[in-house]
Amino acid sequence: MNLTIKADLYRHEGLSGVRGFIKGWFIPGFRYTYILRRMTKNGSWLLVRLFFRLLKRRYRFKYGFEIDPNAIIGEGFYLTSHCGPVIIGPIKIGKYCNISHSVTIGRSYRGGVLGRPVIGDYVWIGPGAILVGDIKIGCNVLIAPNTFVNFDVPDNSLVIGNPGIIKPKENPTKNYINNILNK
Repeated sequence: MNLTIKADLYRHEGLSGVRGFIKGWFIPGFRYTYILRRMTKNGSWLLVRLFFRLLKRRYRFKYGFEIDPNAIIGEGFYLTSHCGPVIIGPIKIGKYCNISHSVTIGRSYRGGVLGRPVIGDYVWIGPGAILVGDIKIGCNVLIAPNTFVNFDVPDNSLVIGNPGIIKPKENPTKNYINNILNK
């Protein structure tokens, strides 16, 4: 098991090893993340890629997760175990990020922010949040539930409301991002 998958697994209740993997397989968020990573990793092996692509499609309908295979996602990615629509386009997400249920992260087609978001490290995105456009979300940012973000967010910030309001805060993700794998 490579380091990225180990970090993803460890984010779920500190699971590790073969026993942890078996237990993690029954957690929808980890299962989908594992399948997504295997599908993108085995790009040149046609049958293996096809197998994981079919699995990803099955769990897309079963759990409601839809993450573009072109998305670049750092280690320690955590999808909440609550099943609900999570839609993530071909974007870049840093390491140790949490994505809750009913989140949409994608492209904006109108206005001055055409493009896709780039999300930094240690970001917690609450349920129902929407992030759209060519925006940069800094490191160590907490985006509160039901927040609409179509603007840049600096490091060490809390974003709350609709429309979103940025509040500078020291260590806003403390106790939100847990089980970080020490290398």
